[in-house]
Order: sequence, then C-alpha cells, then structure tokens
Amino acid sequence: MAIYKLFPTADTTLYSGYVNANTGLDEILEATTNYKISNPAIEGGTPQASRFLLQFDQAEITSLFEDKIQNNTWRADLKCFTANVTGLSSTSVVKVNAIAESWNMGTGRFLDLPESQNGASWAYRTYEGGTLWTTSNYATGTTGSYNLATNSNSQGGGTWYTGSEASFTFNYYTDPDITADITNIVTNWSSSAFENYGVIVRQSSSQEFVENIHEQTTLKYFSRDTHTIYPPQIEFMWDDYVYNTGSLNVLDTVPATFSVKNNPGVFYNESVNRFRINSRPTYPTRIYQTGSLYTINNALPSESFYSIKDVFTNEVVIAYNSTYTKISCDPTGSYFDLYLNGLQPERYYKIELKTVIGETVLITEIDEFKISNE
Repeated sequence: MAIYKLFPTADTTLYSGYVNANTGLDEILEATTNYKISNPAIEGGTPQASRFLLQFDQAEITSLFEDKIQNNTWRADLKCFTANVTGLSSTSVVKVNAIAESWNMGTGRFLDLPESQNGASWAYRTYEGGTLWTTSNYATGTTGSYNLATNSNSQGGGTWYTGSEASFTFNYYTDPDITADITNIVTNWSSSAFENYGVIVRQSSSQEFVENIHEQTTLKYFSRDTHTIYPPQIEFMWDDYVYNTGSLNVLDTVPATFSVKNNPGVFYNESVNRFRINSRPTYPTRIYQTGSLYTINNALPSESFYSIKDVFTNEVVIAYNSTYTKISCDPTGSYFDLYLNGLQPERYYKIELKTVIGETVLITEIDEFKISNE
C-alpha cells in the first residue's frame, strides 16, 4: 500500500472586494464570505466573496502514474488545513473544480500598501491591466460565477470546468479541514480532457454573496508559504498490496511484541523506505528446540495497517485506511513502503500499527524517525 503527497507549485486567493489585488505570497488562503464596509460604524455594506487557486505540476503527476501507481487502483484527495474558521452554519459546503484558464501566482500579500497587482486577482488572471478572467461566452464545459447585481464592477473570480466537480461538507460539529475526492479531476488532467491549470476552491453558490450580514462564513486555510507542517496537498493513494507469508507463521497470539527493521532513524525528505515489521508473541509457548523462540519472526495478520503521526503535535499525517495503508507480506516478513516526500523536514514522526488478532484489535506505537534537510 502506498501514499504519495504532492504539494502545489503556486497558490493565491481572489478577493471580490479588492478586484485587482494579488496575494500570491500570502500565508493564508481564503474561501470566505463577508461584507466590505466603508464605514464600520454603520451596519451593512456590500457582500463579498473570496476563492483560492492551487496549481499542481502535471509532469510530476504523469511521472507518478508511469513509475509508481501504474495500473493499480488509486484515489486522489485534495487536503487543506484550517487556520481559522468562524461563522459556520448548520451545513457548509466547499466546492472544488478544475480551473479552465491559465493564471500567474504573483508576489503580493493581503492588504499590501501599495496594493500588489502583479499576479492573479479577482478581475485578472495574469496581472492588473493584463488578461481578464472570462465572464461571458464561456467555452463549452466551463463556467464562472459572480454576483452581478451587487458587483457590477467586480466581474471575474475565475473560470472552471463544470465536469468532475468535487465537494466537501461540514458543520460546527465536524472537522473543517478539507478532504475532497478529486480523483475524477486528476483523471481528466491525465487524459488531457482538461488542461491542468490547477483547482479553484470556493463556497457553494448559495453561500457566496449572501445578503444577510449575520450569515458570513470565514474559511481560512494555510497556504504553501505558511512555514508550518500544514501546506495544501494532493494525497495520492494506491493499492499495491500483496500477502504471501511463505513458510512464516502468522501471528495469532496476544499479547504481542513488535519492532521495526530498516529504520536508520534519519531520512532525507525525498527518500523512499521499506519498513519491515518483526512480530512475535510476547510470551511464546514453550517447546523443545535448539534456537530461541524470541528470534523467530511471524507474519502479521492480513488485517494489519500503519499510520504516521507527528511526535510533538500528535497530528495524524497518514491516517489508517482499510485499503491504502494495509501492510503487505512476503516470505521474508511484513512490510510497508513509505514515500517520505510528504513529511515536513526537521520534524520527528512515529509509526503506529493496528492489527486484528482474533477478536482483539491491537494499536501500538512501534518506532520513530526524523526527516532531515541535510
């Protein structure tokens, strides 16, 4: 089983309230609804919306399919991590679409003085005075959206393909971190049905430009420039599971003891490592033999999975998945391959194991390692 994380090459937020402003280097991405109020002492104003763009390298996606995923079953999830969320309604919906026109990231930040206008904005997809976003006579299979009634001078906001739209729904009781299945979007990029200009993330049309000032929702997420462990990403998962125990016995006794081979403790962040897991009963049955029972390795049961967590925050970096984090086995023993490019450098991580033995589910932290920049 394998998981590979792909990070954006560019990102920016488009603000309808600042139609020419670029925020390409901002640490925050927004899909927010709010009011632009000229006089804060007076309630009311013009409803506004923001949307954010993410660009991913098609050459890396192509290489990933050719060299790693190949013909295996796969899935791709867009993941964005919360910086600040307020004003949630009972149900909030985020939409993800493939962008239909090229754009430039720019080097601006939110509310720069003077305003940065050297990249994509609500009105322009290149720079202020450059190429406008299409707002009418859309090409077949594409569209855009803005509130013409209240934003007649604020046309723009991006254009996107209508096919293969993904969505993510949450409320004030659930986690607002975005996990949206964009498998169909990636499929269209790879087949050249869509040109890969990245994705646009926005609130649903019914939530954007709402007239009620008390129904504004702030959705802020960390960007690629955030300098945290939470940049946006596409998480590719594919099923390369094999289970061949050969002459190994399968672990069928609890309690059990686990250890990890092939872990030098420090890795470069572009490494790929095969972690092998040794397992045995903690208290093996006594039998007459010439070797130690404590040196005999067992295969893990077929229902065994791995997870990766950040040591200091206990944040789950790779979550258990019944299909995509299943632990394989060959006649040498149980193992899983880990692509370390998705882990932030100069951080420590721990491996957690979940295995089902009979009616018992064991969850055990079994080892740690560090990702190094050096």
